[in-house]
Amino acid sequence: MTALLEVKDLCKTYVVNKRQNNVLKNVNFFVESGEMVAIMGPSGSGKSTLLYTVSGMDGATGGTVLFGGRDITRLKAKELTALRLNEMGFIFQQMYMMKNLTILDNIVLPAMESKKTPESKKEKIMRGEELMRKLGIIEVADNDINEVSGGQLQRACICRSLINKPKVLFADEPTGALNRAASNEVMEELVKLNQEGTTIMLVTHDAKVAVKCSRVLYIVDGNIKGEYNNPLEGEIQEKDRERMLNNWLMELGW
Repeated sequence: MTALLEVKDLCKTYVVNKRQNNVLKNVNFFVESGEMVAIMGPSGSGKSTLLYTVSGMDGATGGTVLFGGRDITRLKAKELTALRLNEMGFIFQQMYMMKNLTILDNIVLPAMESKKTPESKKEKIMRGEELMRKLGIIEVADNDINEVSGGQLQRACICRSLINKPKVLFADEPTGALNRAASNEVMEELVKLNQEGTTIMLVTHDAKVAVKCSRVLYIVDGNIKGEYNNPLEGEIQEKDRERMLNNWLMELGW
C-alpha cells in the first residue's frame, strides 16, 4: 500500500482575545490507501481540528498535508472546494441534510454539483439508489429526513459521502449521536466499505468504534502521543481486542 495522506509538521493556531491557542503542534502521520484509522484523545485534545485541517475544511497555520502527493495547504479556495467535492467524503455526528429534499435527493445532491464524470441526471439518481440498496435503506428513498430513524439517516449520510466515489472518507464521531444498536449497524457498514477498499479516517471517543479500525492514533494537547495497531479480526476475539485497546488507552492516560 502507498500513503494516500501524508501529514508533515502540521500546526494550527487560533487567536482568541489576542491570545494564541496552539491546537495542533508539529503533527506527523500518514494514512495508507485502504486503511481505516481512528483518531482518539481526551476532550479538547485537537481531534476534530486535526480532521478538519487534514481534509482542507480548515486552513493550516504551518506544515504540509499531502493528499495523493498534492499539498492541499497550497490550494486556492476553488481548488479545495473541487477536491473535497470530488475526492473526499464526509460524515459528521450531526447528520446535516436539506429539510426540503427527500433522502434520495439529499444523497445525489453532491453528484448533481460535481462534473467529475459525464453522467446524466438519471444515471446519478440510479447510482444513489444503488448505494441505498447496498446500505439497506432503499425503502426510505422518498421519505423526508424527519421520517427516518437516526441509524437510517446516518446510513443515508454515508451514501451521500460515497456518491462521488471519493478516495477517502473523513468521519467526525459518526456514531456519537446514535444508540448502541444503531452505532453497531453504522460501524458494520463502514467496516464493509473499508474491506472493499475505501480509505477511512475517523475521530471517535468510543473504544468499541476504534477497535474496528486497523490503527489508532492518540492525540493529547495537539501532539500525537502514541500509535496502536489493532490485531486483525479473526486472529483474536472482539472482546479481547477491545480489552487490549482499552489497556493501551489507559497507559496513555485515557
